[in-house]
Amino acid sequence: MRGAGGTNGGTSRFFVGLVMLVSGLYIFLKSVHVNFHLGSRIYQYQDYDVTTGMIFIPFMIGVGLIFYNSRSLAGWVVTVLSLAFMVMGIILNTRLTLAHMDAFQLMLILVLMVGGLGLFLSSFRSYS
Repeated sequence: MRGAGGTNGGTSRFFVGLVMLVSGLYIFLKSVHVNFHLGSRIYQYQDYDVTTGMIFIPFMIGVGLIFYNSRSLAGWVVTVLSLAFMVMGIILNTRLTLAHMDAFQLMLILVLMVGGLGLFLSSFRSYS
């Protein structure tokens, strides 16, 4: 009988490792807090700060050009670049912090993730 990855044996290792890995990742991601801080500067060029509000000015100009002439290449370029800068600004101002936990909880998460990954990967080896 063929097991995980077409090798002999390892099916139980595959499922136990997969359950451990997924549960460890779930607990880890549940303990990460995501915070945003918008409104401050996104970029700094020499001594000049570019804020999130300043990105809306070219965005409005681009949208206006698109509504005036939908085939305007300049309108589309300005609008798409403004949207790209807005998305980058949100990503750059995202802060991830780990929740307060004791050493046992952290070790449990790490053992589940790394041990599950090891079992999962070892299930693809042949056991004949």
